[in-house]
Amino acid sequence: MGRIIFYEDRNFQGRSYECSSDCSDLSSYFSRCNSIKVESGNWILYEHPNFKGYQYFLRRGEYPDFQHWMGVNDSIRSCHMIPQHRGSYRIKVYEREDFRGQVMEFTDDCPHVFEQFRFHDIYSCNVFDGYWIFYNEPNYRGHQYYLRPGEYKKYTDWGAINSTVGSFRRAAVLH
Repeated sequence: MGRIIFYEDRNFQGRSYECSSDCSDLSSYFSRCNSIKVESGNWILYEHPNFKGYQYFLRRGEYPDFQHWMGVNDSIRSCHMIPQHRGSYRIKVYEREDFRGQVMEFTDDCPHVFEQFRFHDIYSCNVFDGYWIFYNEPNYRGHQYYLRPGEYKKYTDWGAINSTVGSFRRAAVLH
């Protein structure tokens, strides 16, 4: 079970709201979010209600302002707790849509896609095991995208606006 606390002001000040499960609309609990404490679990936060907009992956720790979670603003409107996964991790990434072109399979984190794949773009992927986070920049920086097990025939299926993936890692492995 996870536990996350949202604060309206920086440095854990102002109105707060504690959450221990998925919430599709946090709007009625706070008007803005400028700091967060993750007491347990791994979470994906969304800029808009109903799990839409920019995504932010947070693990246990303290985030005194939105820049500490790579936020672009103080808007957090929904959250999802990532389920615990203790099994294996496996993902295949493709250079073209619909699982075409060059393919590589990974069971571990990839800090720099270009060094491993020789391409800057991933157009489709198949997540066989585990939960993964794609980042649009190398070394786990930039916009983030949460991927559950399943097929993603094109980059818009995981919520991206373009095919650039700079790095990716296993989500639930992190504590």
